[in-house]
Amino acid sequence: MSFLNKIIRGDRVIWTIFILLCMVSIVEVYSASSTLTFRKDYWEPIWRHSKFVLGGVLVVFLANSVPPKHYRWLIFGLPLAWLSLIYVKLQGMSVNGADRWLSFAGISFQPSEIAKLLLIISIAFILSRRNYIAPKTGFYWIVGLSVITCGIIFIDNFSTALLLFGVSFILMFIGQIPIKLLFKLLLCLVVGGGLLFAIVYYMPENTIKKVFPRGATWKERINDFTQKDTTEDKYEITDDNYQVAHAKIAISRGGLFGKLPGNSRERDFLPQAYSDFIYAIIIEEMGLIGGLAVLFLYIMLFIRSGIIANRTELLFSKYIAMGSALILTTQALVNMAVAVDLIPVTGQPLPLISRGGTSTLINAIYIGIILSVSRFDNPKGVQREEAVAQAMEEEALAAKEKEIETII
Repeated sequence: MSFLNKIIRGDRVIWTIFILLCMVSIVEVYSASSTLTFRKDYWEPIWRHSKFVLGGVLVVFLANSVPPKHYRWLIFGLPLAWLSLIYVKLQGMSVNGADRWLSFAGISFQPSEIAKLLLIISIAFILSRRNYIAPKTGFYWIVGLSVITCGIIFIDNFSTALLLFGVSFILMFIGQIPIKLLFKLLLCLVVGGGLLFAIVYYMPENTIKKVFPRGATWKERINDFTQKDTTEDKYEITDDNYQVAHAKIAISRGGLFGKLPGNSRERDFLPQAYSDFIYAIIIEEMGLIGGLAVLFLYIMLFIRSGIIANRTELLFSKYIAMGSALILTTQALVNMAVAVDLIPVTGQPLPLISRGGTSTLINAIYIGIILSVSRFDNPKGVQREEAVAQAMEEEALAAKEKEIETII
């Protein structure tokens, strides 16, 4: 029996996608981290990122070895995530004008990433109990948990809160929450969001910076995006449209086949070349073909996860697999849309590729959960795991018999 069969457990397609994304991540982060190496150790940025990628691989192995049914116990950690989100507003580390980081024992992490994972698991659990919980009751529970989680995140990270609530909404649709309830929720969101937008947009700048600092940032981003086609004398240069401009240059330089890894020019001008705008660097170095290949990997991740979820008869496993795939692919599409200037700058990294610590490890857990479902609650996956276990036993027995024959 091959060595790979012993260690690669779960769906092979998901494993292949994950490994390919990790390979792209190491190459492109190494290339895009030139600004971090200035007057520092040349190898430190890529060494740090490689350690997190390796840690992510180990996390996938660990998460993959846990049967999906055990993940439901993590729902009790959601209130703790709320407390950590509140604490980060009071004592957290500020990055780019937003308090999003906590430091514990010398390790910095983003509580919002953990809260996202726990909310997805909680929604999957509630949806899986539809035979015991009335649809309306389950709907109110999901909305309540989502509003609290997204509401706290919203204070300093509007794009993450909006993305997470959108994934929650899609999960409710997949979970067969009555359309009437979803329509009412959507109507409330549109009206409430419109009012909030109007208040933030027309509130005096001095007032909004005091009351809601991140609102001022988003107001600038919307203005940058909507006024990008105005005349030059009316177009104010800001950090966001500076990044978008250089992202466009990177994409235009890439052409069809790209300049090859290590030959990017715009990595020296893009402040977040290794994170928020890494997709532009991928296109510059790997061309349109490379950019489409990366997009294809995320689409295949979603499709394959849907196939895995469809095969399992256990509702919790079905919803947790779909929720994990949704959060990864949605965030990836948002990052790509920003890089090609389809939507305003959001600050969302490219999952499993962008440089980062907490996000890399949490994204690895999502992959591990999908693999766990394919391994334990997928009929074909169970048959394969049983065949692998039997083959390992036969190998061990054959080795023991051979050892006895040698002694005799």
